Amino acid sequence: MPRRVAAPALLAALCTAFALTGAAGAHPSGARSGGTVSGEVRPAVPAARSSAPLPPGRSPATPVPDRAAQDGWEVGAHPLPRRPDGYGEVRPTPHALVDRRLPSTDRLPPPPAGADYRATSEPVPAEVLNRSTWRTGCPVAAAQLRYLTLPFWGFDDRAHTGEMIVNARVADDVITVFGRLYRARFPIEEMRLTRGDELDAEPTGDGNNTTAYVCRPAVGLTRWSAHSYGLAVDLNPFHNPYRRGDLVLPELASAYLDRSRVRPGMLVGGDPAVLAFTQVGWTWGGRWRNPVDTMHFSATGG
Repeated sequence: MPRRVAAPALLAALCTAFALTGAAGAHPSGARSGGTVSGEVRPAVPAARSSAPLPPGRSPATPVPDRAAQDGWEVGAHPLPRRPDGYGEVRPTPHALVDRRLPSTDRLPPPPAGADYRATSEPVPAEVLNRSTWRTGCPVAAAQLRYLTLPFWGFDDRAHTGEMIVNARVADDVITVFGRLYRARFPIEEMRLTRGDELDAEPTGDGNNTTAYVCRPAVGLTRWSAHSYGLAVDLNPFHNPYRRGDLVLPELASAYLDRSRVRPGMLVGGDPAVLAFTQVGWTWGGRWRNPVDTMHFSATGG
């Protein structure tokens, strides 16, 4: 039985497992310390330690369905029984999450009201590295990584500040992409680092963290995943689940397998998010056949 990986770490590992062996049919520009593509530099603010994952944004005029039920949903509070393969039991999507538009939690100071998009990039501070999944033996040295802070719009129609670790080679690309998403007001629920303790946490199937760097071998393989190099991003995992056979990740996200019913936060061909990534040369897992990995973008094609 493979070791259980918690969402979002499990998602990051699975995103590249099949591409690295060719099973997916296909499944990087430096950043200077303190640099930003917006032309204005501001120091990155260390993030406080966070607990369980949270959620993405919506367009201003769109009403939020079943608001009371969504407000009552506590992400990460409902552990799932494990399947024989070690993952959580795949269950129908709870009614409160069928059209998921949960508010974002501010772990970093939000951008000032009316401010333009301003992202930061710097070598990963020790405090940040310590709460990430990086450790001695990971396939890239800490010096090869960059710590980004990135403004994003939440489903609550408010601007928030997220954080992400990426490979230095793609830091400028990632800043550019999320700048385009910010200007398009593409909704993102949560953007924070994956912590080491999450790798073996109990499965809850309701995580929705947009993340990049997760140091872990691809599931079922001895090779490292693209996320382990900081060369892949998973965007709104719950809205854009991974599917292989009867396995759906996150495990409660089955309501989003029907890609014809487009809801805020979803990725579909030709939308601003898919275009932004493909325009910088990244591959989208939503075009794969087996597995189908609609959350996943990679600079390596895997």
